[in-house]
Amino acid sequence: MQVIATAGHVDHGKSTLIRRLTGMEPDRWAEERRRGLTLDLGFAWTRLGGEEIAFVDVPGHQRFVPNMLAGIGPVPAALFVVAADEGWMPQSAEHLAALDAFGVEHGLLVVTKADRADPAAATGAALAEIAATSLGKVPAVSTGSTTGLDEVRVHLAELAGRLPEPDPDADVRLWIDRAFTIKGAGTVVTGTLGAGTLLVGDELVLGETRVQVRGLQALGEPHESVSAVARVAVNLRGVARDQAERGDALLTPGAWRTTAELDVRLRGAAELHRHLVLHVGSTAVPVRVRPLGPDTARLLLATPLPLRMGDRGLLRDPGEHRIPAGFDVLDVRPPSLARRGAGRARGEELTTPEPGRDLLRREGFLRHNDFHALGLPEVGERLGDWHADPAHLASLRGQVPTVVADWSREHPIAAGMPIDVLRQRLGLPAADLVPAVLSEGLVADGGLVRRPGAGLTAEVEHAVAVLAKRFAEQPFRAPEADELRELGLGKRELAAAVRVGRLSALADGVVLGPDALPRAAELLAALERPFTVSEARQALDSTRRVMIPLLEHLDDAGFIERLTDGTRRVTGG
Repeated sequence: MQVIATAGHVDHGKSTLIRRLTGMEPDRWAEERRRGLTLDLGFAWTRLGGEEIAFVDVPGHQRFVPNMLAGIGPVPAALFVVAADEGWMPQSAEHLAALDAFGVEHGLLVVTKADRADPAAATGAALAEIAATSLGKVPAVSTGSTTGLDEVRVHLAELAGRLPEPDPDADVRLWIDRAFTIKGAGTVVTGTLGAGTLLVGDELVLGETRVQVRGLQALGEPHESVSAVARVAVNLRGVARDQAERGDALLTPGAWRTTAELDVRLRGAAELHRHLVLHVGSTAVPVRVRPLGPDTARLLLATPLPLRMGDRGLLRDPGEHRIPAGFDVLDVRPPSLARRGAGRARGEELTTPEPGRDLLRREGFLRHNDFHALGLPEVGERLGDWHADPAHLASLRGQVPTVVADWSREHPIAAGMPIDVLRQRLGLPAADLVPAVLSEGLVADGGLVRRPGAGLTAEVEHAVAVLAKRFAEQPFRAPEADELRELGLGKRELAAAVRVGRLSALADGVVLGPDALPRAAELLAALERPFTVSEARQALDSTRRVMIPLLEHLDDAGFIERLTDGTRRVTGG
């Protein structure tokens, strides 16, 4: 299927032409048919040259320009209509300006009412106007009330054949142009699917709400799946009618980022007022404009939108009924302009933008999925789920030894610097980036950053040596709290000694030598029958304070096992 929008001045015969081509009535409202005036978007379709073609018929009256923009915004091609008896008119110019601002590149000129006046003058004038826009040189055909329709069909089929092939695997962003309720089905929304594929059962995002595709229709027929380009009606589960309206977008979950600030390159910019309306897709959002350079600006949106680099839209001045500029999105996560001179500097930067690289340089790190969601090319050094700016990464690697050394001086007996502390001091966005910035000689292990084999301070080393002499004579007599205190061994000092393998901890404040467990198991093996706690204490010349946790550690290590009567025996583990 291909989708083509009409464009042209009011009463030049757009709806009549669609009615004749398709046999369908594009004017949906009774008021439209009573007045003979299109007020809102109309939809019809037909098959030409083996191709299904859907038409979005837009109103031509000046009062309904926002409706017209909602119709042509998501559409790749235009059927431009000019009446032979009136020729080029004000709304012809505004519709053409809108197509140019949106960057529409494919079209067909149809000069209607050729039975009322010679179409040559109107055709020549219209082709000259169109040629100066993004549409360029387009074919032209004229038609009267009973003539020329077959030629229009031929040219439309050729136009459809020239349109670029969409990506059926692309992320879905369906700009909604209608929302209504069907009894027994619930909320239904319609739009032009420009890329991607929709399937019944799909989960999508509408604003902050997860919704599910309950049913799909294209050209009035139900489908299990619909691929772009297509006019599609989506029956949604999980959304009330008042939660969906024109200008909203159905999105692939996790694939899009909304933004309220963007930097753009302006096309065809005339004088810009500070307050305008931004049109993209089927949405219209009030926007404040801050010029940055001769053809660049920062746009501040009243409502965040799901936009990507490369998207196209236009700015409209509703007060003066003009479209002063189209725009191409350059950056949807732009830098702050708070400091003095930032706007001018940003404008200079945008003269030679490096998509992706500029943002990566500013932020240092970007998640891999952010490049896709923002419409940016992947750049930088890949680090798992992240990309790093090489210069920033090199700088951090150079800082790490000093940061770790400074912290270690502040905490001389700590087992190592906590990974999250190092992350915060370096300004890393995630702890899983810490290993990537560690310089040679540092390791991340057990939630800590340290140097392998890091030793003890001289004071702790001396105190542990004193205990080693004691354990040589009485290996299962743990020092009391006051003895440890006199030696300067508090909790942190003891933990450091255990970490480097100089002591083994049985319980809080209860320590023995590093080989206490295997030595105890060897001595207890000499007991020829199951033994009690008291018998083990006597065999090891120890105290109950030590023996209870020691036996529990031997249990856990598999050296001994506890029997049902409370005694234990050596297992040889």
